[in-house]
Amino acid sequence: MLSARALFDTLNTEYLTVHKTKEDLFWDTYMAVSNDDAGFTRAEEAYKNFISDPKRLAAVRQALASLPDTHSDAGIAELRHGLQGWLALFEANIIDSDEARAAMHQLIQMESALFAKRRDLVLHHINEAGEEEEASLSGLSTNMGTNPNMAARKSSLDAMLTLEHWVLANGFLDIVKQRNAFARAQGFANYFDFKVQKNERMSTGQLFAILDDFEARTAQANTRALNDLVHTHGADATQPWNLRFYVSGDTTRQLDPYLSFGKGLERWITSFRHLGIAYRGATLQLDLLERKGKYQNGFCHGPIPPFFDAQQRWVPGQINFTANAKPDQVGSGARAINTLFHEGGHAAHFANVTQNAPCFSQEFAPTSMAYAETQSMFCDSLLDDADWLKRYAHNAQGEPIPDALIHARIQTTQPFAAFNERGILVVPYFERALYQLTDEQLTPDGVLALARATELRILGVATGPRPLLSIPHLLNQESAAAYHGYLLANMAVYQTRAYFERTYGYLTDNPAIGPALAEHYWARGNGISHNDTLLSLTGESFSAKYLADSCNQTVGEAWAQAQAQMAAAAQRQYPPAPIANLDATIRIVHGAELIADNRTSEDAMCQQFEGWVEQHFPATVH
Repeated sequence: MLSARALFDTLNTEYLTVHKTKEDLFWDTYMAVSNDDAGFTRAEEAYKNFISDPKRLAAVRQALASLPDTHSDAGIAELRHGLQGWLALFEANIIDSDEARAAMHQLIQMESALFAKRRDLVLHHINEAGEEEEASLSGLSTNMGTNPNMAARKSSLDAMLTLEHWVLANGFLDIVKQRNAFARAQGFANYFDFKVQKNERMSTGQLFAILDDFEARTAQANTRALNDLVHTHGADATQPWNLRFYVSGDTTRQLDPYLSFGKGLERWITSFRHLGIAYRGATLQLDLLERKGKYQNGFCHGPIPPFFDAQQRWVPGQINFTANAKPDQVGSGARAINTLFHEGGHAAHFANVTQNAPCFSQEFAPTSMAYAETQSMFCDSLLDDADWLKRYAHNAQGEPIPDALIHARIQTTQPFAAFNERGILVVPYFERALYQLTDEQLTPDGVLALARATELRILGVATGPRPLLSIPHLLNQESAAAYHGYLLANMAVYQTRAYFERTYGYLTDNPAIGPALAEHYWARGNGISHNDTLLSLTGESFSAKYLADSCNQTVGEAWAQAQAQMAAAAQRQYPPAPIANLDATIRIVHGAELIADNRTSEDAMCQQFEGWVEQHFPATVH
C-alpha cells in the first residue's frame, strides 16, 4: 500500500515538472519570444520519454495489482482511481519497441527542424489598401473572405498554394514516411490508424462509418449550395479565392462595426460570467494579436494541469491560449471573439477537471481530441445565435445589430453550412489516403494530386479555399491525423445544444449551462469516455443527426428559428450573472509585453485592453 501510494505521488510530482518545462518552452518558442529550438526539442523528448516509459507502465500495473480488492475503503478507492488514470496515459502513449523509440526520436528532430524553417517563412498578399504586405494564415483567410478586390483575394490564395509547395519541398513527406515507420514498428498499418486508435479509442473503420454517414447526409445540400452560388454570381464564384467572399464577405463587412476587436475581451468575460463558467483559480495567459514569427494558428495548452494533491489541496491550472488577430483588418473582431470563446472554452474545461492526478486534465492522449473540442466548439457555437448577437453585438453608439443584418447573415451562411462542415471532413479523407501511400508514392506531384482530388470529391470544387497542405495541423504530430476530432466534436455540440434547448428553452447567458458542463463534461476529465459524457448530460449516445439536420436547414427554417430566439429573448428577464468574476488570474500579453491584467479587476483589464488597441490601431475605433 505504501509503495503504491509513493509511486502515485511520485508520478504526479515528476509529471508536473516535465510537462511544465516542455509547455513553457513550447509557449516561448511558438510565440517567438525565444528561439531556443534545441532546448524545446530536449524538453519535448523528455516529456515523450516520460509518457512512453515501459518501466513506469509496469510499475503502475504492479501497484494496481498490489492494492487490496475492497470497495469499502475510500482511500484505496481514491488511489486505485488515480493509478488507473496513469495506466490509461501510459497505455495510450507507450512505445513498446526499441525500433519505435528510435523512430520517435528521429521524428521529433525532423519536426523541430521543419518548425524552425516554417517560422522563418514569410508569406505575402495584397491587402485592402492595394498594398503588398506580410500575412499570416489567419490574415490570408480573412482577406479572401472580405477584400472586395478579386485580384487581392487571389493573392491570398496564391500565398497558400506557395505554402503547399514549400511544405512538400522542405521535408514534410519524409516526416510522413517516418511517422508511418514509427506506427509500423508498433504493429499498426500506418500512422493514421495508429493515431485514431490512440486518440479516439476506435478503429479507422469505425471512424469512417460515422464520417461516411455524415458525408452522405450532407452531400445534396453541398451540391445545391454550389449550384446556387454559380447561378447567382457566375461560374467564377466557386474559384477558391472567391468562395469565402461570396459566402461571407458582404455580411462580414457589415457586421464588423458591431463586433469590434477592442470589445472582444469584455464580451467574452461578460458572457462567460452570465453562463456561470469560472476557472477555479487558474492563471490564464492570452496572446491575441498577429506578430512576425508567431505560430499561425490558435491553440490552448496548459503548463500546469489542475488536480487535488496528496494532501487534498487544490492545485489550480496554468493555461495559455493564443490567436492571430489583426485589428485593422475587416472581420478581425469576429475572429477574435470566436477565438476567445473557443480557446476560453478549452481553458474552462481543463481548469475544471477535479481529479486526484494531473494526467486526467491534460490535453493529449488519452484525452480524446473530439471530447476536448466539444467543450470549445460548444462555447463558440453560441456566437452564431441570434439572441447572443442581439444581446452583445452593439456598435460604438450602443445600437444593437439590426434584425435585417442577422437575416442577411443567415441568407449568406446557412446554404453553406454543409460546405463548411465538409471543409473539416475533407481533412481526414485526405490524411487517411496520404498515410496509406507507399514511400515510393509519396512524391510532391502525387500528394498534390491527391489533395486536389480529395477536395473535388468532398468539397465539390477543384481547389478548396484552404488548400489542404497549407493546414498547420498536418505538420505537428500532436494534431496530425486528428482533424476529424473537430467534426466529431461539432456533432456532439449540436447534440448538447439540442438538450439545453429542450430543457431550458434557451442558451445565451443561461446560468445553468456552466455548472451543468462542469458536472457532466469537465469534472472527470479523460477518466470518462466522450460517449459517456453525452449520456451523463443528455441521456443519449453519440449521434451525428443533430449536426446534419442543422446543416440541411433551409434559409427560411433557420431564419424562423432566429426570429423565435430574438422574440423570446426580448421577453426574457435575464438573471444577474451568478458569479462576480471568472475566478482566474488573467494576463493579456503581446509577446513579452504585458498589455493588461486583472490585478485591479476584470472590468479594469478590459478597459486597459481596449485602450491599448485604440492606441495602437486607431483606425479600428468605429
